[in-house]
Amino acid sequence: MLTAIVIDDELFAREELTELLQESGEVEVIAQASNAIEGLKLINTLKPEVIFLDIQMPQLSGIELIGMLDPETMPHVVFVTAFDQYAVQAFEDNAFDYLLKPVDPKRLHKSLNRLLKVRHNQEAPHTQAQIDALMPTQLQQVPCIGHNRIMIIPLHDIEMAYSDLSGVHVKTAQQTASSQLTLKTLEEKTELLRCHRQYLINAKAIKEIQLLDNGLAEVVTLSGSIAPVSRRYLKLLKQMLGIY
Repeated sequence: MLTAIVIDDELFAREELTELLQESGEVEVIAQASNAIEGLKLINTLKPEVIFLDIQMPQLSGIELIGMLDPETMPHVVFVTAFDQYAVQAFEDNAFDYLLKPVDPKRLHKSLNRLLKVRHNQEAPHTQAQIDALMPTQLQQVPCIGHNRIMIIPLHDIEMAYSDLSGVHVKTAQQTASSQLTLKTLEEKTELLRCHRQYLINAKAIKEIQLLDNGLAEVVTLSGSIAPVSRRYLKLLKQMLGIY
């Protein structure tokens, strides 16, 4: 049985699809999400085999959500959309599958059969080229959770990102919030620069670089925050800033 998460901001559509999936006997819906940020957290925590994902949602779209997933570990994505078939055609070749609202049970059955064939290696999954063609190459905003609220932080407001035992954190001049994105994803999908194994820095937020003993350094941001710079990344960071 396939494990799945249904992500849709419309309650009725979400519950109707969940019911159809459960009635199929082929899918266990392990969670539902009403927005992309909640869905991202569930995907990273529960690691489903497939997500049924609405495209048009407030704050973050379904397309933006998959751009925040690691291509190496992301689940199969079945888009669920109210777009007509002609509009869907633009991305059909790059998606695993899509379902038009309201979902037709026969069409859903066909999609589930394809997913089951992939599981049994009877059909090739996405190629990396297909995934790359669909996913946004750069993120302009980062979803975060903090102080009992969900925030969408513009990239230009971020001074640094870092990881510790409790997860990944994004720091601006005013606040620090937790993100479900990995440092690897933030490094690859944003302009943040690696300065330490556990730190990324926004070059535009650097006030100064303080050189320390043993080839180490610290970055001081415009707001006065400090990020360590390891020997491994100091030369590269200086080169990226045009310092030789």
